[in-house]
Amino acid sequence: MINYKILFSLMILFLIPSIIDNSFAQIKSGGFGQSPFEREFGDVKLLDAYFGTIDEKIEIDPGDENVPFTVVFANVGTQDITGIKGQLSLPIGFSSADGPGSLVIADSDSNSLTGDNFHLTFYVNIDKNIRIQQYPGTVKVDYSRLRESGVRSAFSDFNFKITGDSVINVKALDPFLTSLKSNNVVIEISNDGTAPISSVDIVATNTQTELASTSSSTTNVENVVILESNWDVGNIEPKSSRYLTATVYVPENLKEDTLRIPLSISYYNAHGDLQIISKIVDFYIRGLIDLTIYDIGVIELSGTQMVVGEIINEGNENALFGFVTLEPLGDSNIKKQTQFIDEVETDSPVPFNIPLEFDGEPRYGEHDIKLTVRYKDSVRDEIFLTQNATIFVAEPPKTESGNDLQLIIIPIVIAVAIGIYMIRRRKKTKIPAS
Repeated sequence: MINYKILFSLMILFLIPSIIDNSFAQIKSGGFGQSPFEREFGDVKLLDAYFGTIDEKIEIDPGDENVPFTVVFANVGTQDITGIKGQLSLPIGFSSADGPGSLVIADSDSNSLTGDNFHLTFYVNIDKNIRIQQYPGTVKVDYSRLRESGVRSAFSDFNFKITGDSVINVKALDPFLTSLKSNNVVIEISNDGTAPISSVDIVATNTQTELASTSSSTTNVENVVILESNWDVGNIEPKSSRYLTATVYVPENLKEDTLRIPLSISYYNAHGDLQIISKIVDFYIRGLIDLTIYDIGVIELSGTQMVVGEIINEGNENALFGFVTLEPLGDSNIKKQTQFIDEVETDSPVPFNIPLEFDGEPRYGEHDIKLTVRYKDSVRDEIFLTQNATIFVAEPPKTESGNDLQLIIIPIVIAVAIGIYMIRRRKKTKIPAS
């Protein structure tokens, strides 16, 4: 009986460690891929993992290659560590930039002091079929404590995101401005990339207001007046655009020149980081052609009635290749005709005179007409100026019938007198001969 008691007591002693060992969650160093949620008090703690370098996060697209992927750690242990190396495990579609089948590895060139952060930067190829979304990953870090032999390993799981890439472009919907007047400008801000941008704010820089506190200029935008210079655009989704408007006054001395308006664009990218970039919107400044038609009327020249008038250019640029076209309106039967007038120079009236011709019998009295001046500017755009007018076509004065009869009789009398004279002369020459 005593032997059974002794045997039973010995069995209990052997079973107690096994029972205690199974009663608590044990953290053991295991293979690549263990969860960071295990309560292991190690030397290395993962802080962040993202595409980019230690200095800057970057946006990336499916299909990008040799992309830096940075994992940031903290040395939370009680000793400095050295010999830091890392290996990255990512889902299918991500591979090493060293080529197919290669491990995604990196190492650190320096030690990490207790309480300091350190990082590992890996280089990754991204398959073009990868979708823009969040993915899981795992990193293994091998290191050694100073004044200690052997290598320790730490495993951390993390999530990272394929953000897409935002591409910002700006352009003017109408790239032409006209001097000597105010121009309503529309500028398109487009996101041609695959990642959204948010809280977009735009400022026109180098303007007259800004130059009051600076000493130099990089563009000629200070020579114009921009009534609006700040725009809160908001969010711009991928493959979409937003528009901003401004009023720009260009003085007389700026013509046939390029105006460059620099824009400072601030926004938050897909990582939530503030970005500030500079873009320039270019405009071509055309001179002003301001034509007016005046003194329209009808005069008679050499027995022909003509529609006359003058054209004056009150702008600062000559109108080129000018034509004036006369057209009838309403029930007028005046024929359509065109006259070439060449250039219309500034502050120098150009006359025109178009002979009147009719379809059928002339109709005298009032006629409604339309005059069209067709010309081209310095960029060879064709421009039309039209003006309606009412002219009076006078009937030619009638000649008296007595005068007409005299005009007929006098030549006949002269012809008869010449005939009689010739007959008598012949008779006189015949008598002496006989």
